[in-house]
Parts: sequence; structure tokens; C-alpha cells
Amino acid sequence: MKTRGMLSAGVALVLGVPVAAWGLMGRQDYDGLPASELDYAYRPWDIGDGVAAGIGGLALVLAGIGGAVLVRGARRGAMDRRWWGVLGPLVVVGLMAGVGWRILTAGVVGANIGAGLLLMFGTPVAAGLVLWAVGRGVWLATRRHGSDGGAGGRRLGGFASGGV
Repeated sequence: MKTRGMLSAGVALVLGVPVAAWGLMGRQDYDGLPASELDYAYRPWDIGDGVAAGIGGLALVLAGIGGAVLVRGARRGAMDRRWWGVLGPLVVVGLMAGVGWRILTAGVVGANIGAGLLLMFGTPVAAGLVLWAVGRGVWLATRRHGSDGGAGGRRLGGFASGGV
């Protein structure tokens, strides 16, 4: 039950952040021209600003609850604090994704320079953060706690290090 609750809270946090950022940021179209005369790198979803803000608000509440449950679990020992090294980068990538989607779907006059910069610089940063989170998560999932090694050592690949 503890593991399942922490996992659910982590999923709520990681998936809630990009939806909250997308919904609460709103459309970033150029003011002064109708949408039919704007250029788009990618067409935005046909969702009204009020509906998007409502979805974003709900996602923010879910992410906040997930974060609060995780903080409480970490303080009480139900969650290993080293998992914040996995969750933190994933939350940052989620924030980048939510804001990035609004940048990519912004209606502009001419070229959407922000979309190009986002793809050039944001994609490698996001990929690096995801790779870090996956690597750290695999490392934490396959590694035992330091107290399980016996004789003062840690288990390395199924073998005790013998206190070295």
C-alpha cells in the first residue's frame, strides 16, 4: 500500500505539472490579428481558454496533492529521499513540455522564432534530464540499501563489497 500510494502520488505530480503549465499559461497568439491571419508552427488544439484554464487548475491541484503526499512520505520514511533525484528532473521536463507546447502552438506573424529556439535548445536539455531520471531510477530500483550489505559493505551487483 505504501509503495502504491507513493507511486500514484509521483505519477500525479509528474503528469500534473505539464498539464497545469499548459492550461494556466493560456494561448500565446499575437494580439491585433484574427487567428485566420496568423502563422502557426503547429496548430493549437481547439479548446477554449476557459476550459484549458479549468483543466490546468485541476491538474495543479492534483500535482500539489501528489507533491504534498510525497513530501509527507519522505519525512515519515515511507519514501526513500533519493527518489527526489528522479522526480525533480521529470517535473522540470514536464514544466518545459507544458510551456513548450504553448510556444510551439503560438500564432505569430511570420516565423515562430521561439519554436525554433525551443526545438534547438530545449530538446537536448529535456532529453538529458529524462536520461538522467531514467538512469537514476534504474540505479535506485536495482540497488539495495547500504545497511543490507553486511560487514559494513554495500551489495554491488549481487555481491557484497566486503567493507571495501
